[in-house]
Amino acid sequence: MKLSPQIESLAQFLAGKRLLLSEIPFQQDVITEALAQNVIEKVSGLHENGNSLKCKRCGNQDRSLFGVHHCARCEQDCSYCRHCLQLGKISSCQQLYSWSGPPTSHGNLQDTLKWQGELSPGQKQASKSVIQAIIDQTELLVWAVCGAGKTEVLFHGLERAFATGKRVLIATPRTDVVKELYPRIQASFTQVSITALYGGSKIRHSNAQLVLATTHQTMRFYKAFDVVIVDEVDAFPFSYDESLQYAVDHAKKPIATTILLSATPSAQLVKKRSLNIVKIPKRYHGFPLPVPRFQWIGNWKKQVKKSQLPPKIHHWIQTYFAKKKLLLLFVPSVSTLATISQILIKNSIEHASVHAADPNRHEAVQAFRRKNISLMVTTTILERGVTFPGVQVAVLGSEDDVFTEAALVQISGRVGRKKETPTGDIVFFHYGVTKAMRAAQAHIEQMNREGGFS
Repeated sequence: MKLSPQIESLAQFLAGKRLLLSEIPFQQDVITEALAQNVIEKVSGLHENGNSLKCKRCGNQDRSLFGVHHCARCEQDCSYCRHCLQLGKISSCQQLYSWSGPPTSHGNLQDTLKWQGELSPGQKQASKSVIQAIIDQTELLVWAVCGAGKTEVLFHGLERAFATGKRVLIATPRTDVVKELYPRIQASFTQVSITALYGGSKIRHSNAQLVLATTHQTMRFYKAFDVVIVDEVDAFPFSYDESLQYAVDHAKKPIATTILLSATPSAQLVKKRSLNIVKIPKRYHGFPLPVPRFQWIGNWKKQVKKSQLPPKIHHWIQTYFAKKKLLLLFVPSVSTLATISQILIKNSIEHASVHAADPNRHEAVQAFRRKNISLMVTTTILERGVTFPGVQVAVLGSEDDVFTEAALVQISGRVGRKKETPTGDIVFFHYGVTKAMRAAQAHIEQMNREGGFS
């Protein structure tokens, strides 16, 4: 089919996406021509069936997450999806547009990998499995301990994908992880067009061959990718929000490779029949995972309420301050974070604190990474996706429900990640040992056994 230059431009922009008309920067006559040629298709943004509604962008079917307002566009009472409102309003009278004409393609790029590092034996085995999954277009779980070097395990598979003209998505639940991965991937694949999409990023649409994105941002894509890699597949919000899983599934082409990465996959995922699994039980540097120790501190909530820092935590901080170590202290809630911060200020203990809604979180994390601050108090926002060389870690109130087995394994995984500092302290300060604490400790000990450590 011979396409006009304008339709060709539209194809380059729209291919692999499903967008509102307001998001497509082309004149209406171009859209009309493309519709007449059957090279784009449009579907209702909301599917209505009796009293039920479904958002075609995010898959939301929860009636409580739909609103109704008098619409200026159709001059009627119009339903809209509140769940994905931040990406633009999907309402009953609006359509989503996608490219249905001749497929667009990326070039077959040879010898794209510039990374010169060496893979460990465990990484090599996993890397071969990744390459095979890309060749066979199958589904693979890479179950790798925290600090195993999951990113590097992907490199040769990515090289294979680019050599065969495939388009790749790496999706991760958190903005912090996108920002950390982007420069590393960019430095390793300098010839490949790469973009990073996350809330607040200036880029909204991209035809890059490799897209790094938060799982929320994948809602804009539709049948776009030959290879979809989901990092931290067990992490909130991806593991809890079905619409994000829906979005990732819809971002894939009908026949595609799916690679899932996790240190703490759910039992349900591990039992999935169609899933191949490769495990890396040992860190890339060859040292065992630090095993958490338990330290009873009594009724810490009572002490904190009296503006007192539990003595054992105070001693832990002072001990490692004297050794000039970086310290990461996890707390169970934002309110506890605020109170502990006030107590530390009262005791003249210099620190920073971060939580998910903190607008200055990235600056504080960078200051901690540069060692301008020695103590960081945090919620579970820093439980994964970050590396601080030489850090010592403690959990205050590890008996709290927020500290699940997976969370405690991930928190423990912040310690000893670099080969220069492969050991360190991980302590659970508690007012009672929970099943989750014991399970996390047993999980880490089991991985060490599988890694050849008795």
